[in-house]
Amino acid sequence: MSGEPVLYSLYVYAPNKVAPVLFTVLYGISAVGHIWQCVHYSAWRMIGLHPMCAVFYTAGYGLREYGAFNYLYSTTNLNAFIVSQVMIYICPPLLELANYHVLGRVLYYVPYCAPFPPNRIMSLFGALVAVVEALNGLGVAFTSNPSSSQSVQELGSKLTKASLAFQLAVIVVCVLLAGLFYRNCKKQGIHSRNVNVPLIALSSSMFLILVRCIYRLVEHMGNVGLAIDDLESMRQLTPILRYEWFFYVFESTTMLFNSAVWNIWHPGRYLPRLHNIYLSSDGTEVEAVEDSDTRPLLAKAGSVLTFGLFFRKKKTERQQSYLLDSGNSRDSQT
Repeated sequence: MSGEPVLYSLYVYAPNKVAPVLFTVLYGISAVGHIWQCVHYSAWRMIGLHPMCAVFYTAGYGLREYGAFNYLYSTTNLNAFIVSQVMIYICPPLLELANYHVLGRVLYYVPYCAPFPPNRIMSLFGALVAVVEALNGLGVAFTSNPSSSQSVQELGSKLTKASLAFQLAVIVVCVLLAGLFYRNCKKQGIHSRNVNVPLIALSSSMFLILVRCIYRLVEHMGNVGLAIDDLESMRQLTPILRYEWFFYVFESTTMLFNSAVWNIWHPGRYLPRLHNIYLSSDGTEVEAVEDSDTRPLLAKAGSVLTFGLFFRKKKTERQQSYLLDSGNSRDSQT
C-alpha cells in the first residue's frame, strides 16, 4: 500500500494477502447466486454471461491470492499472474454484452416503444463487443508479461487504450438507446415495474462499468512500461500501477457491485423467459405465436457466431404482425 516498488515483483509491489481472499469469497457467493437464479428463472439465455463471469472472477482472484505469496518473477509465477489478469480483465466487456442482451429483452417486451429494432440489438452490440474483447485480450496479454520487449508492452498499452475508448463509446450509445426507450414509454403512459426495474438496474450496471473503464483508461494514459529489474524505472510508473488500492477500489469493488446489482434485481424476476411475450396496450402480457426455425444447422451456427449479422432467420408475416398490432393498438388509445 506504500507505493514503493519491489524488484522482480510481477505486481510492481508486494501484493496484499487478505483482499484476494475476500474478493474470491464474495465473487464465489455471487456466482452461486447467479447460477441458482438462472436455474430458478430459466434465464440462462437472458443473462447466462453473469454466472460465467462471476466464476471467472472467483478463479482470477483465487489465482491472485496464490500470486500474493508468489509474486517474484519465475516461469510458474508468471503463468499464474497472466491467467489471473486475463480472467479478471476479460469479464467487463462480457458483462457489458450481458447488459445489451437485457436491453434487447426489455425492448422486445415493449416493442412499439423501441427506438431500435430489438432483434438487431445483439447483432449490433455483439459485434462491437467482439472487437472490444479482441483488443482487450491482446492488450492485457501483452502488458501483463514483464519479460516482453518495451515495444510489445507499448503495443499492448495502445491496444488496451483503443479497447477502452471504443468500449466507452459503445456504453454511451447503449445509454442513449435506453434513455430514448424510457422516454417513449413515458409518452405512451407505460409505468410497468417489469420495465422500470430492469432499466434502473441496467443504468446502475452501465454506470459502474463506465467508472471502471475510465479508471483503466486513465491508468494507460500514464507510464505503464514495466521493467521489473529496474527499481528506478518502476518508481516512474503511473501511481495507479504502484498503489494497489486503486485496483481494489475501481476494478474489484465496482465489478463486484455490478454483479450484486443483477443478483438483487435479477431480470428473470421481471421479464418473461421468452422474447415473444410482450406487453399489450391494456397492460396484460400477450404471447405472439413463433414460427419454427427451419434453417439448416450450419446457418443457425453461423448466425450465432456472427451475432446475427449473417444467416438471419427471415421474418414471416405472422412474426411481423405482432409488432404492428401492438403499436397500432397503443396508438388507438392515445
